[in-house]
Amino acid sequence: MSTRIVVVRHGETHWNREARIQGHGDSPLTPAGEAQAEAIGERLALERFDRLVASDLGRARQTAQAIGRRTGHAIVADPRFRERNYGVTEGLTYAEIDARYPDVFARVRDADPDYAVPGGESRRQMYERVSAALDSLAREWAGERVALVCHGGVLGALFRYVHGIPLAEARAIPIPNAAYNALRHEAGRWHVEVWADTAHLEGVDPVVGP
Repeated sequence: MSTRIVVVRHGETHWNREARIQGHGDSPLTPAGEAQAEAIGERLALERFDRLVASDLGRARQTAQAIGRRTGHAIVADPRFRERNYGVTEGLTYAEIDARYPDVFARVRDADPDYAVPGGESRRQMYERVSAALDSLAREWAGERVALVCHGGVLGALFRYVHGIPLAEARAIPIPNAAYNALRHEAGRWHVEVWADTAHLEGVDPVVGP
């Protein structure tokens, strides 16, 4: 039995453009982000899927709403697919973090998977949260096709999980806003079918910022 999950990062936000850390904080989609959400909605309307799941954070729900308007699916909110909690640094640029929390700044970019930003969570905690949630979807909705709207950090963690990449290993993983990514679970294993496909975004304003 095969379960297929199309995973989508939310559309571009104002904090993306300003290079601000979002985490559990939130920022609405920019006009370009809204256009990206409409574009991925148009693409998903061309294929069959059974459920539309989204992180409960505003930017993911806003993107999922654009998809649901095209496909007719109600949104199942799932907080397990939230972005990593960045604690006291949320809403700040790296320059602002450097000025306000100089001791934290270096650790935010550190490869140590067990460092947690004050008030936040570590990379390992987020990885364990979202990988367990992904496996849970495969068990709960075995044999179904699911669309999941979440966040860049979540997609990065899922890519590492599926490929068995250690958390401490530096790896550049392409994660464009509103790209099409597809995972398949079969015979107890995950496989990547498609990653970072942006064909549907041709003509939409380019993304600026992380």
